[in-house]
Amino acid sequence: MSSVAQNNVASTQQSSNMPKVTKAVIPVAGLGTRMLPATKAIPKEMLPLVDKPLIQYVVAEAVAAGITEIVLVTHSSKNSIENHFDTSFELEATLEKRVKRQLLEEVRAIVPKNVTVISVRQPVAKGLGDAILCARSVVGEAPFVVMLPDVIVDQYHSDLKQDNLAAMIKRFNDTSVSQIMVEPVPQERVNQYGIVDLNGQQPAAGNTAPIKDMVEKPDVDTAPSNLSITGRYVLSHNTWDILDYTPPGAGDEVQLTDALHQLLLMEPIEAYEIVGKSHDCGSKLGYMVANLEYGLRCPNLGDDFKAHLTENVNFDLSSNENRHSA
Repeated sequence: MSSVAQNNVASTQQSSNMPKVTKAVIPVAGLGTRMLPATKAIPKEMLPLVDKPLIQYVVAEAVAAGITEIVLVTHSSKNSIENHFDTSFELEATLEKRVKRQLLEEVRAIVPKNVTVISVRQPVAKGLGDAILCARSVVGEAPFVVMLPDVIVDQYHSDLKQDNLAAMIKRFNDTSVSQIMVEPVPQERVNQYGIVDLNGQQPAAGNTAPIKDMVEKPDVDTAPSNLSITGRYVLSHNTWDILDYTPPGAGDEVQLTDALHQLLLMEPIEAYEIVGKSHDCGSKLGYMVANLEYGLRCPNLGDDFKAHLTENVNFDLSSNENRHSA
């Protein structure tokens, strides 16, 4: 057997012996300052996207990808998130009594029976890396998913059961190589994002390429690519020890990006290019756009919403002031 074949067999055997990815960490302890004043008393993760809170879309994406245990890293001011995923016996009894069968099923389906949602607290806000580390005692020494809750992967532009996070998990399970989702952005906006350096490669949507480096908000003229890091990660178990030893960085907080730089020195990491697109619902404009697009596609409301916009809203895009009547 050739050395290449032996290496491939060894890699396959190593991957088959590694634990499969079944656990996701969703950090929800942030204050949502970009969405103030809306988030002064309401967690940004509970803001509605049409008829469901943002966090429910993220959990549904995880479930569609095969995740069976979800760890919410939360804060004392965010009990409403925990309550949303808990059973509300009083509400269910009321819906049952009023024969609201469809609503009852929708409420019960928020968390499928085969999925566990657990909450842990981040005592002090010390950064994204620290928030993820708070989940270590629950996840254990296993590979895991990280999902940033203000990023909504558009369910109408991809198949959540086989694309994007689902494909990243499959790729990791097959290769044991950590995965980071990336998305093309306009070249003039690369200085607003974390950008990956793929050594000149440009993978097609749904494909991967090895990451050479990651650059935070590079200059437009010197950015190594236009592929931005997009809030979905599948990370090897080695990430835990690296996070544990990562010192505070920017803002005197433990940064996930700093830990990923160290992980990249130890082992390969791949960039997975998103199928479809994502919505930045942590910004006011991104949140508005997501509500518009999801509203138009909503099975129960889309046709009526489109008719309302067509009949009652008139935008003059050539003017500095958009005129509307409703």
